[in-house]
Amino acid sequence: MSKRPWTADDDESTLDGELATDCKFLSQLMLYGQPQRVGTGQEYAMPSFSYVARNASGQTVKGVLAADTQQQVLRSLEEQSLFPTEIREGGVASAGVSGRKKRVRATAVAVFYSQFADLLRAGVPALRSLDVLCRQTSNPVLKEVLKEVREEIASGQTLADSMDKHPNAFTTLHVAMIRAGEKGGFLEEVLTRIATFTEKQNELRNKVIGSLIYPAILMFVGTGIVIFLLVVVVPKVRGFLQGELPILTQWVFAACDILQEHGLVIFGVALAVLIAAIAAFRSDKGRDTFDRAQMKLPILGEILKLVAICRFCRILGTLLHNGVPILQSLKIARDSAGNKLLVALIEESTEQVRKGAPLSGPLGRSKLFPLDIVDMIAVGEESNNLENVLITIADSYETRTARKIDLAVRLLEPLMLVGMAGVVAVIAIALLLPILTMSAGA
Repeated sequence: MSKRPWTADDDESTLDGELATDCKFLSQLMLYGQPQRVGTGQEYAMPSFSYVARNASGQTVKGVLAADTQQQVLRSLEEQSLFPTEIREGGVASAGVSGRKKRVRATAVAVFYSQFADLLRAGVPALRSLDVLCRQTSNPVLKEVLKEVREEIASGQTLADSMDKHPNAFTTLHVAMIRAGEKGGFLEEVLTRIATFTEKQNELRNKVIGSLIYPAILMFVGTGIVIFLLVVVVPKVRGFLQGELPILTQWVFAACDILQEHGLVIFGVALAVLIAAIAAFRSDKGRDTFDRAQMKLPILGEILKLVAICRFCRILGTLLHNGVPILQSLKIARDSAGNKLLVALIEESTEQVRKGAPLSGPLGRSKLFPLDIVDMIAVGEESNNLENVLITIADSYETRTARKIDLAVRLLEPLMLVGMAGVVAVIAIALLLPILTMSAGA
């Protein structure tokens, strides 16, 4: 803070400048528990200490802490259950021991955001809050990430900049919202919104995945039963059948011979095709072709399109609601779209918005968005309430999409059961026909 006493020679602008510096100093002190870089001529420069320590499991941990004295560093390391072997003044933060490349589950990150917001709302400084959450979390990767984030904040960086160095835990979307919350002074609200947003995204993703588990099990079990019948059961019955066989029985025996003689070759070819398809899917051209093809599927295509649109609306609405500029919000929404067609549309929309055109124009011309969504976006732009309209669209259409997923699964399950029963019935009939023919002849 400003330590120079006031004199009669000071003018009003000088006092205003020093008052602004003092206020910014105090706000940083209340949020982080220590002064941060404020970008003025009178910055608070807290000494930094680099350390080498060992944790409870004996692993070596290196890092940097900002503190007034070496005793404060010792106390901070003791709170983190670290045993220092070397401490010296100065240094640059190291990478630490964390498995940075391992991704942190979205559910664990959502719980962290919610708890972090509660602690900040209760008046606990950010450094102390991170210490508490670091000790409480059961996720080892998140624990190491939080340690590094805490050290980076202690060395003078902002929360958003510290999180931006850990993309395995904090996405670009989250970092942008946190940066806007820090600048606007509503960080706790932003963290709560991110937690809610992440939970809703996980809920929709789990809904889609959970709905596909049972059909996948049915297909796997049904395929196994058919292969078992053709490879084990049919050859045993085949020796008892003599004379001229019906055409259906001959087809089943031919399929049995193919599986027995060339089963490994068929499996190898299928595996090679699968690997080639995955490689093609990872290329830009292959991904574009796949996205276009899946959009044309009868029922699944409409569901996938609505899922992508809901994700876009929720991400864009959440970013705008938290003060992120629209062009930056569109860029982040584009990177999170997950569909090449939607990515191209967002890029075109961004260029139109940069020229001053409304967002609803290119969305309506694309015919990818339903007309009622385009109309709602247009109304939101005209009423200057776009962020709330987008979140409302996401809430409404996620509910509709969930209903469509339930309906599609309910239709798919009996169809698969009927299909499997039909294949088994064909094999059974193919084996019974010659037996009945022989009985009739006798």
